[in-house]
Amino acid sequence: MSHHMDWEEFRRNGYRMIDELIEYHTTIEDRPVLSRTQPGEVRSALPSEAPVEGESFDRIMEDVRNIVYPGLTHWQSPGFFAYFPANTSGPSILGELLSAGLGVQGMLWQTSPACTELEAHVLDWLVDMLGLPAVFRSDGPGGGVIQDSASSACLCALIAARHRMVQENDIRLPQLVAYCSEHAHSSVEKALRIAGIPAANLRKVPADDTYAMRADVFSATVTADISAGYVPFFVCATIGTTSSHAIDPVASITEVAAHHGLWVHVDAAMAGTAALCPEFRYIHDGLAGVDSYCFNPHKWMFTNFDCDCFYVSDRSALVRSLSILPEYLRNTASESGSVIDYRDWQVPLGRRFRALKLWFVIRHYGVSGLQFHIREHMRLARIFASELEKLPRFEIVAPHPLNLVCFRHTSGDETNRLLEQRIAEEGRYYLTHTLLDGAYVLRLSVGQTYTEERHIRSFIKDLVTIEAKLHSG
Repeated sequence: MSHHMDWEEFRRNGYRMIDELIEYHTTIEDRPVLSRTQPGEVRSALPSEAPVEGESFDRIMEDVRNIVYPGLTHWQSPGFFAYFPANTSGPSILGELLSAGLGVQGMLWQTSPACTELEAHVLDWLVDMLGLPAVFRSDGPGGGVIQDSASSACLCALIAARHRMVQENDIRLPQLVAYCSEHAHSSVEKALRIAGIPAANLRKVPADDTYAMRADVFSATVTADISAGYVPFFVCATIGTTSSHAIDPVASITEVAAHHGLWVHVDAAMAGTAALCPEFRYIHDGLAGVDSYCFNPHKWMFTNFDCDCFYVSDRSALVRSLSILPEYLRNTASESGSVIDYRDWQVPLGRRFRALKLWFVIRHYGVSGLQFHIREHMRLARIFASELEKLPRFEIVAPHPLNLVCFRHTSGDETNRLLEQRIAEEGRYYLTHTLLDGAYVLRLSVGQTYTEERHIRSFIKDLVTIEAKLHSG
C-alpha cells in the first residue's frame, strides 16, 4: 500500500494551502509583529518522538496554526520596519511554488537547460534595468548568477580574489589583507575566516561624517600594509550600509584598488534595488572597473528569500577558483564551452530554480510597476522624516536619501532602548537599532511590500504616545 499523497489529495490540500496563505496575509496586521514566544516554548509543544504512523493534513495544519504561527516574527507585516525587509509578493510565492513542484536541481546546463538559460537571461535584464556596466552581461566576459544571499556573493568574490592572487604569485594566506568600511556587513569578516585568512587581516577603514568609507584612509592603509610586507588583495565597497545606508565612494576606492591590483567587490544588498528608478541610479556611480557586484531582490524587490543577484566582470576568474570536475559530472555540452554550468559559480554543487520567482515578479509588475512601488517606499520614508523633524525631542542622525531613516531621542541611550522595547511590546510595529558614533540609534526601514502611508502615520502617533509616557514617567 502506497503512503504517498495522491494527486487528488494534493489538489484539495493545495487549494486549502493557498486559502491559508491568503488568510494569513489578510489578517497579518492583527498579530504582534515580533514573536512573543519564550525560548524553548515551541519545542515544548512538540512531541518528543516522530510519529510512527502518518498523520492527516488537518492535524499538521492545526499545529501550524497553534504552534508555528505564534512563534513567527511576521516579516510580511506592513508594520515591519526592522533590519532590512525580506519582502515577498503573490507572483513570487507562485513562482516559488512552481519551482518546488518541478523539483529541478540545476547544477549543470544539461540537468535542466531552462534553469540555466532563464537565469542568465533574467540577470541580463537586470543589468539593463539597474543601469549596471554592460560587462556584467552574460554575452561578454562576465555574467550573473543567483546566490542565496549577499554573504555567499561576498564569499565567492573573496575566494576568486584569493585564488587570483595566490595562483599568480608565491604568496601565503597569512600575508593577504582585505579592506572594508567600519560599517560594512559582518559577512566580509566571515568570508575571510572561511577562506582561511586570519580575521585580523581585515582592515576596517574609518568612515566620514556621512558614515561612508574614507578613500584617503583606505589608500594610506594599503600603502602602509605593503610597506609592512602584507599583500592587499580584496576590498568590499558598500552601497547602502546596514547601519545607515551610507554609500561608499566606489570610484575612488576602485582607483586605489586598480593601482595595487586588488579585487573590488561592491555590496549593494538593500540599496541596489533603488537603481530601478533612473533618478536614483547615481548610487551606482563608479561601478565601471569593479570586479564583482551584488544586490538582493529578496530584500526590496518583492521576491521572497532567498535570491541574491551576483555579477562578475570576468567569469573565468570565478570559475577557476570554484571548479572541480570529477568524471561523473563530465558532459559534452560543458566541455564544448558553449554553455554555463552554474555549479562553478557558487560554493554548493546543487542549486534550486530560483530564477522562476524572479522572472514571475519582473513579468507581473513590469519595470514601471516595480519603479512605482520603490518610489512609494521612498516617499513614505520622507514622510516619516519630515514628521519626525516636527517632534521636539527627536533628531535624525544620518543622511536618508533612500528608504532608511536613522533617528534617536535626544535624552540618551536608555530612552532609545526603552522606546525600541515598548514599541515591540505594543505589537503593531517592529524596528531595530544600531550604533552610530557610539550612540544608540533607532532605524526605521521602509520596504515591506504592503506598507502604506497609513502605517507610517499610525506609527508616528504610537511613537509620540509611547515617548510621552516615558517622558512623564
